[in-house]
Amino acid sequence: MSGPKDLDPSSSPRALLGAELRHAREQKGLSQAELGQLVFVSGSFIGQLEAGSRRMQPEYARLLDEVLETAGFFMRNCKAAATSKYPAYFVDVAELEAQSTAIRQYTPLLIPGLLQTAAYARAVNRAYDPTTPAETIEEWTEGRMDRTRLLDHPTKPLLWVVLDEAALRREIGGPAVMAEALRHVAGLVRRSRIIVQVLPFSAGEHPAMQGALKLMEFADAPPLVYFEGVRSSRLEDDPATVTQLRFVFDLLVASALSQGKSLALIEALAQDYVHEDHP
Repeated sequence: MSGPKDLDPSSSPRALLGAELRHAREQKGLSQAELGQLVFVSGSFIGQLEAGSRRMQPEYARLLDEVLETAGFFMRNCKAAATSKYPAYFVDVAELEAQSTAIRQYTPLLIPGLLQTAAYARAVNRAYDPTTPAETIEEWTEGRMDRTRLLDHPTKPLLWVVLDEAALRREIGGPAVMAEALRHVAGLVRRSRIIVQVLPFSAGEHPAMQGALKLMEFADAPPLVYFEGVRSSRLEDDPATVTQLRFVFDLLVASALSQGKSLALIEALAQDYVHEDHP
């Protein structure tokens, strides 16, 4: 019996790779959960690979080839399925955002990427790597702006953001850039496209002081939580972890300003930045 054929990169490589994974798993008589145990991931993760919603990384491809005896097929085809304009550590997150039905996010220091303006994103990218050529900074900025087009849809996904007051007061790119950025956020709120609440300094201690978090929900897959660090990231689908961090987000919402007071603060700070730029 002939083995699976290498994938055509011009087609939908992730979907084809997922279909081949499902075929190879069923040939072995394994459930998604059973295969997940053999390669040290959850059954839902295998399901996401088969659906093409998660990128197959080389370490998983190697294990799958060993367990399913596919003669290196998955390793050979990883590169075809991994093409993306985003940094390697962020590829899965950007694509999962586009598939999500709801995103709940807390950011302690920055306006999140989906809400950024080009000027704000450019300043952030430059700060991340001051020695990067200008054309590379522009490519990164364009990639981030591509992500913001997710909000062109009038209702999907639901985006609920808790912004720490520090993210509003940390001056990124100068007063004019901050004024534009905050007005952009306020505009999205006023168009009822997003929900934004500000977690004020006066709230004191809170359960997410150790960092940012993003929860994503899907129509046909389990929810995920995303953690981001310095040029690194991690996706977690463990149900207990996701449930615990959803509770953390709910606590942040309870401590944050109301939507009306949050919008008033954002617009007031935007006006302050305008005055700072034009004394």
